[in-house]
Amino acid sequence: MRTPTLERETALWADGHRAVVGLDEVGRGPLAGPVIAAAVVFPPGQLPIEGLRDSKLMTAGARQRVAAQVRAQAIGCAVGAASVREIDQLNIRRATALAMRRALAHLPLTPDYVLVDGQSLPELDTSHEAIIGGDSGCQSIAAASVVAKCVRDRLMTRLGDRYPAFKWQDNKGYATRAHLAALDRDGPTRHHRTSFAPVTQPRLL
Repeated sequence: MRTPTLERETALWADGHRAVVGLDEVGRGPLAGPVIAAAVVFPPGQLPIEGLRDSKLMTAGARQRVAAQVRAQAIGCAVGAASVREIDQLNIRRATALAMRRALAHLPLTPDYVLVDGQSLPELDTSHEAIIGGDSGCQSIAAASVVAKCVRDRLMTRLGDRYPAFKWQDNKGYATRAHLAALDRDGPTRHHRTSFAPVTQPRLL
């Protein structure tokens, strides 16, 4: 399993950057719930965080423990969201950028370098470096991914308590068989993304 490193951050600190932000999102693919972004800034000279991995490869308990360490050690940690309504109005790419901009705006310090997981995102409207596989290779991005996933999973679990038929406690809004069966049987809730075809398209039962 690949372990995220501080290689990129260390090079940027050596070049004089002090507020190096790792930025990532969770929730682009689900049929329900918001998209959540997190921004994390570690102090120059930060040491590796033990147990930090790509958030998708961690257990829920491990993510919660690491997220607590990230919040304790970071000099800046903030979360932003884009709602289901904004996703349907803007499309998921623009809504993701909106959530990221909100996370950056909520930081207690001004970023001077931004590292983003995946492809470049012009809609972010700020200068940034995109790193393919950043959530598994770059500690700041991986940390942001863990924080964002913990926040979103907690939210979807709460919503799952209100809408038990959709099993959001387990699937977090993704298109599992149980989720799709509940959609066919009960129809969408106000937390579903109606711009996503599986939410509204008919299926053979």
